[in-house]
Parts: sequence; structure tokens; C-alpha cells
Amino acid sequence: MQAHKDGSLQQLLSGDNESYDYDLIVIGGGSGGLACSKEAALLGKKVMVLDYVEPTPKGTTWGLGGTCVNVGCIPKKLMHQTAMLGTAMQDARKYGWEFDETVKHNWDTMKSAVNNYIGSLNWGYRVSLRDKNVNYVNAYAEFIEPHKIKATNKRGKETYYTAAKFVLATGERPRYLGIPGDKEYCITSDDLFSLAYCPGKTLVIGASYVALECGGFLAGLGLDVTIMVRSILLRGFDQEMANRAGEHMEEHGVKFLRKFVPVKVEELEAGTPGKLRVTAKSTETNEFIEGEYNTVLIAVGRDACTGKIGLDKIGVKVNSKNGKIPVNDEEQTNVPHIYAIGDILEGKWELTPVAIQAGKLLARRLYGGSTLKCDYINVPTTVFTPMEYGSCGLSEEKATELYGQDNIEVYHSMFWPLEFTVPGRDNNRCYSKIICNQLDNDRVIGFHYLGPNAGEVTQGFGAAMKCGITKEQLDSTIGIHPTCAEVRTLLSLKARIETFFTFHPSLSTACCL
Repeated sequence: MQAHKDGSLQQLLSGDNESYDYDLIVIGGGSGGLACSKEAALLGKKVMVLDYVEPTPKGTTWGLGGTCVNVGCIPKKLMHQTAMLGTAMQDARKYGWEFDETVKHNWDTMKSAVNNYIGSLNWGYRVSLRDKNVNYVNAYAEFIEPHKIKATNKRGKETYYTAAKFVLATGERPRYLGIPGDKEYCITSDDLFSLAYCPGKTLVIGASYVALECGGFLAGLGLDVTIMVRSILLRGFDQEMANRAGEHMEEHGVKFLRKFVPVKVEELEAGTPGKLRVTAKSTETNEFIEGEYNTVLIAVGRDACTGKIGLDKIGVKVNSKNGKIPVNDEEQTNVPHIYAIGDILEGKWELTPVAIQAGKLLARRLYGGSTLKCDYINVPTTVFTPMEYGSCGLSEEKATELYGQDNIEVYHSMFWPLEFTVPGRDNNRCYSKIICNQLDNDRVIGFHYLGPNAGEVTQGFGAAMKCGITKEQLDSTIGIHPTCAEVRTLLSLKARIETFFTFHPSLSTACCL
């Protein structure tokens, strides 16, 4: 049974004692692939990592480390921080700081600093692989046989490698619109963080977390930003929280163009930035509108990078609609010696820490005798919109669908962070709620927080939810005063609040509705 499970049964039955070049080849040098390869090497296996970045239509490329490090989490958070510093400078005057009014932002300085840091991470990853005796090859991998791949480098040179097992960790890339002018004139998040010039007046197309995060920090840098939304914000997230995050952005200068989709992008003037004309059509009527922008950023979702690596030749099942790969609870595909981790998995979280955890645990099960599997339930995450949104567990909509409206209780509160009171901003805009399952001792099944430092707050409550925290235990927890996180210990029933209570701006952080 074990031989069947690890893909070696046929080899044993046939008497084939074929040896391979490597024990494990990992295809993809992102967070998950690197974690898996290094863990396998530490367990004494001969490991190779292949990673190759296909340039974007604008010619953008990057180094080892995958999306998160190069064109995702890391540069996004740093540019979000840049925007927050702008807000902090506005607040500072109310706290007594006096400085010249001519404060301005320099895009090139920020971009260079961010990319220099990313470059140091790229180098660090290469050194780490070398130190752990993982062979890193900068080449595009494609299966030609079940245990054999062809690796093509940037000069077109082809080399062949074999392995007993493979891990697919190829990640995703931004999806384009399929309309005239999208690839010729638009950019994606793959291009934004190393853009050589300030994007100027920007249209962001999409309502994903990438769209809202990028639109948010660009507006925070003082740019004119419009976000074109086809339907709803942050699909898959709690919609009350998503709409509150969007309302906050709108109040702080981000324009939303709702119920429209682009149909054509034309170049009016070349330049850095140039000038583009976007034609869009209403999703509800036959109305067409036009607008002129310096930059158009597409953020309508991402596609798995699985279509060109030869999976059809070796029989790995792939969802034809989205390129995602179905796996069992041990990240094993339908081909026993081939595994997959990270964003390309069907029905799993598209988050860096999830890929890292899955990669490490997979290597330990394959080569270290472990049985521990990656737990994809109650994974905390944060959307770094201008007002950050952290969540863990179920949305209110999903909880209602699973358990029924009568079997859940929602507790919530608006709050005003103490830090915001002196500058007098965002009064009554921060918000928090939990969703509890009445059928299971009021266990917390959903956590949602909109406010400062959402990632730091959510991480701690994510651990509590892993331990099965109940509303009673949350109520018995003494808060740290004065903090935003303490609002979690003072929540009241949603319906009761809406019926009987109002908010007074003089209330402190610790006070809830």
C-alpha cells in the first residue's frame, strides 16, 4: 500500500531498478516551492528547484522568490506603509509637529528603496538554497515523460532531468481582460511595483483584494484613482466588511465606477506616463462611457500557471476552466509521484504562509516519517486596504448558508481608535464582529476586524480560533487598554445594537456600542 501510495509499486512489480537524477524536483521557486525543497534537502534528499519568470507584455521580470516577494505581499505592504506615513504626517500637525507645508512624495525614491530590498531577498534565497545543497536552475520546466522534464533556459538551451517525485509549485499570474489594447497599454501588479515612473491618474479595473490594495496605496500617495467594479467588492469575503472598507476608501478620495466593464483601451499619447482612453459598458444597461487616464491597472483575478508544463502528457488532472489542480488531503495529484502546493490547488487558500506550511509538511511526510497534514481551516488573512481588514473563518454569508440564520449569532461593534481622536479622523469607521455557532456552544466560527494593524490583531485571534475559542471565553478575556484589539472582548449582539444603541464620539477605544 505504501509503494502504491508513493508511486513506486509499478516499478517494483516490473523489476525496474531505474535510478533518477534527483529524489525530488520542485517546479517553481516561490515561497511554497522553496520551503518544500529546503525541507527535503535537510532530510537528506537530493533536490532540484526550477524557476523561470516569463516576462509580462511590458517586459517586466524578476528574481527568485515568487510572487509574494517580488510582485506581491512584500512590495505591496511597503507601499501601503508609504501611504500610511503620508496620513501620519497629516495627523502629526494635530499632535503639535510643525513642518513645511511643501511635503511631497517621490515615486522613484520609493520604488528604488523597495526594489533594493527585494533584490537582497532574491540573493538571500539563492544563498540559502546553496547552503542546503539544493540545486537551483533558472529554466522553464516541462514534462515529457512521467519522471522526466525538459528545462529550457532564457537562451533556449534545453536540458533534461529525471526525478522519483515532483512537486508543482508554479503559482499564478494576473489575468488579462481579452479586450483590444489590454496587453498593449495596460499594466498589472506584476508591473506596478517596479514601474519606472509615477503612474499618475490611474484607473484600476477589478474589485479583488489586489485592486483595492493597489488603488488604496496609490490614492494614499496623492494620485487620482478610480476603481472600476463589475459587481461586488472582495468576492468571497464578508460583504458587510468589504463594503465598509470600500466606503472608507471612497470617503478618502478613491472614486468607484460601479457596474461597468471595460471594452476597449486606446493610446492617445505615448509617454511615461502616457495618456489612455478607456471605453466601458454598463453591466445593467446599454450605456457606454469613456474616460482618460495616465495608467490602467488590471486586477481582475489570477490564472494558475499549469497550462504549459506538460501535465497533459503525463495524465495529471487539471480543471480546464481555471487551471487549478485537484489534490487529496496530502497534496497528492491523481498521478501518485506528483504533488502540488500553493495557489494552483483547487479550492485552497491562495496565501503565501499556506504554501510555506504545506510545502514543509509535505516534505516531512515524504521523507521524514511525519503524518501531519496542512490544515486549511480557519486560516487568518488581511487585506491591506487604507483601513485594513483582517478576517479568519467564515463570512456571515457563508455561516448562514452552512448553519442557517437561526443557528448563528453575530456580535459586533464600531469603535474609534484613540490614535484617531486627536486628529479627528475616521470617527466611527472602524468595525469589528464575530460570528458564533449556537449549535456548538457559541464557538467562534468567523472573525472580522476593520481597523489599524489588522494583521497583527487578526494573527492572535487566528490562534485562538485554532484552539476552538467560544464567545464565553472571549468575554472572560481581559483586554489590553487602550488598544483596538480590546474591542473583541466587548462585543454585543448585532440586532440589539441596531435597535437600542447609538454611538457617541466621546467614547474611548475601550467602549463599544
